[in-house]
Amino acid sequence: MKRNVVWNLWWLIPLLAVPSFAQQPVIERIADGELPSLLSIYKDIHSHPELSGHEERTSALVAKELRAAGCDVTDHFGRYENPNLKGYGVIGVMKNGNGPLLLVRTDMDALPVKEETGLPYASSVTARNDEGKEVPVMHACGHDAHMAAFIGTARALQKLKEQWHGTILFVGQPAEETGNGARALLKAGLYSRFGRPDFALGYHDNSQMVIGHLGVTEGYTYANIDMVDVVVRGVGGHGAYPHKTKDPIVLSAEIITALQTIVSREKDPVDPVVLTVGSIHGGTKHNIIPDEVKLQITVRTYKAEVRDRVLAAIDRIAKGCAMAAGVPPDRAPIVNLLKDQFTPAAYNNPDLTRRLVGAWKRVLGAENVEKTDPAMVGEDFSEYSLPDHSIPACDFWIGAVDPGKMAESKKNGTALPTLHSSRFAPVPEPTIRLGIIGMTTAVLELMKR
Repeated sequence: MKRNVVWNLWWLIPLLAVPSFAQQPVIERIADGELPSLLSIYKDIHSHPELSGHEERTSALVAKELRAAGCDVTDHFGRYENPNLKGYGVIGVMKNGNGPLLLVRTDMDALPVKEETGLPYASSVTARNDEGKEVPVMHACGHDAHMAAFIGTARALQKLKEQWHGTILFVGQPAEETGNGARALLKAGLYSRFGRPDFALGYHDNSQMVIGHLGVTEGYTYANIDMVDVVVRGVGGHGAYPHKTKDPIVLSAEIITALQTIVSREKDPVDPVVLTVGSIHGGTKHNIIPDEVKLQITVRTYKAEVRDRVLAAIDRIAKGCAMAAGVPPDRAPIVNLLKDQFTPAAYNNPDLTRRLVGAWKRVLGAENVEKTDPAMVGEDFSEYSLPDHSIPACDFWIGAVDPGKMAESKKNGTALPTLHSSRFAPVPEPTIRLGIIGMTTAVLELMKR
């Protein structure tokens, strides 16, 4: 029994060097005082995940906690392109006199993943996705920890009102994983109804960073994400008579290979681009040459001009390969850019980021604040800064990994579970604690009296 108690409290070891509770900085004292109830909230959310666009229970919990923290709350907020989706956005307004308007955001949705963490509070939930298929559901990206820290931040700032002035918009955002949640809130009038913020702040747990460490990137942080569908059309027939067909499978193979020359030969080597053909579907039987093959492509870029060049090249190469193969013009490939699934690149305003880094180093210690590399993942937090990045924004990382597991990984070369893995879960207490301290420190820096 004693060994279990010690093991469950191992994460407190790095905090033993911290001054006694009465001597701790006030933000840390508040965070530590809130942790027990926040851990219960975290476990409850983790055990009851909901898919993107279906966050009914989760959003109700977030709304309830924001009201308890002193916010004026608007729930069921948001308008999607798909009329079948309900808006489950939660907007909590905390006013404290005149001053800046600041947006603090958390995401709320989970993923169609079967959990394999072995945690006692692991999810066993299944739900129907938008296609009507029954799928397992898991918080495999740490949004449960984000929400717990978000609620803790609201509680902390309510208790610290003598240290800041202005208005905070606490935004509980649905559908981050599908890339359309932030857009749904903005389409519903987030800024016209509640005001255009002077700053926007967000965070994300990091599956490759140890607990107690906060990481941030200046400038481009996450990538533009585009989805492209290509229908490669040919002329089908019997496998014994290929000369009487135009084989779309062979043509698709040529197109896929040629597309990689966009990255290696058509763009400046210093501009990052990732082009992935993630899905190929064609044919029904061994001896039948089909009429068409369908490709699904993801394009990841940072700069707008690079994005435009890559997308134009996909269209040109697909149609050029078909022409070279003798495919009739009326059977040319159909290239469809899925505009409603576009996620713009996230850009951390350099001046804002440097200012926050200074505050974080004073509170957390310089050794616990890391300069991180940009990532080619997508994150629709970018929507809040608007396409021209005219609203200064910063999205930062929160370390979520057990230091012992990190050391073992480096020693043995074994990979740690990544975000979206069925085996990933943050170490909850220190991840939530740092989320509260990091976000509260940032808000106080920008809204201090």
